[in-house]
Parts: sequence; structure tokens; C-alpha cells
Amino acid sequence: MIFLAEEEPQSPLLPVVPEIIIGLICFGVVFFVFYKKLLPAINKALDERREAIEGGMEKAEAAQAEARQTLESYKEQLAEARHEAARMRQDAQEQGAALIAEMRAEGQRQREEIIAAGHAQIAADRKQAAELLRQDVGRLAIDLAGRLVGESLEDHARQSRTIDRFLDDLEQQATVTVPSQSEAGSR
Repeated sequence: MIFLAEEEPQSPLLPVVPEIIIGLICFGVVFFVFYKKLLPAINKALDERREAIEGGMEKAEAAQAEARQTLESYKEQLAEARHEAARMRQDAQEQGAALIAEMRAEGQRQREEIIAAGHAQIAADRKQAAELLRQDVGRLAIDLAGRLVGESLEDHARQSRTIDRFLDDLEQQATVTVPSQSEAGSR
């Protein structure tokens, strides 16, 4: 180094040749060590990372495809469930309508039975009332006739004939009066 210092002053921008050679040798050794030892480890780590990323992307795509398929399956099941619910609702409405119609028919039948029973009861009551009235009117007519005639009309056969005649006359008069009143009401 002393030798170097004796020579002419060097430019600060240009390095000395032996320093350049020593620097190149050191650079070559460091480059060789990095190239042989460090670069394969870095490349291996990068390759593993690339594979992991690509594998993760493939897994994500597969999971996304499976999710789409599951979503479509759920949509189909939901549509089927909605269709089934609509069918069940329609069936329930039809059954309800049939039940209502059946109940109306049953109600109508019961109403007709009640009306028929009422008419039969009214007819029986009317017949019974007519019979009682006939008996009462007959007794009253016999008592009245007995008072008018002045003798007792206790003979049963005679009473029956007299009562029957009297009531037949009343019925004829009622029959003649009713049509003439209905004719006058319709005019």
C-alpha cells in the first residue's frame, strides 16, 4: 500500500485495479454461495407457495362449485316444497268446500225432517183439536137442542146423527164461504 501511495494521485472516481480484482473475486464467491445455497431454498419456498396458492384457488373454485350446486339443490327443494304446500293448500280448500257442501246438505236434510215433523205434528194437533171441538160442539148442540125442544136427547144414536148433520152443515158453509172470500181477495 505504500507503493500505491507513492505513485501519482489517483482520481477519486476511479478505483484502483487491485481493489477491483479483489472486489470481483469476493463478489464471485458470495454470488456462488448465494447461487448454490440460498437461491435453491428461495426457489423451493416460492414454488411451495405458488403450489399452495394454486391449490388454494383450486380448492376455492371446487368449494364455490359445490356451493353453487348445493344452492341449486336447495332452490329446487324450496320450489318443490312451495309446490307441495300449494297442492296441500288446494287440497285443504277442496276438502273444506266439500265439507261445507256436505254440512249444508245435512242441514237442509235435517231442516226438511224438522219441517215434515212439524207439519205432521200440526196435522195431528189439528185433527185432535177438530175431534175435541166436534165433541164439545156436539155436546153443546145437544144441550141447546134439548133445551129448545124441551125434551132430553140422551139417546146416543140420535145424538150422533144430529151432531154429524150439524157439523156437516157447518163444514159445507165453511167451504162455500172460504172460496168466495179468496175470490174476493184476489180481485
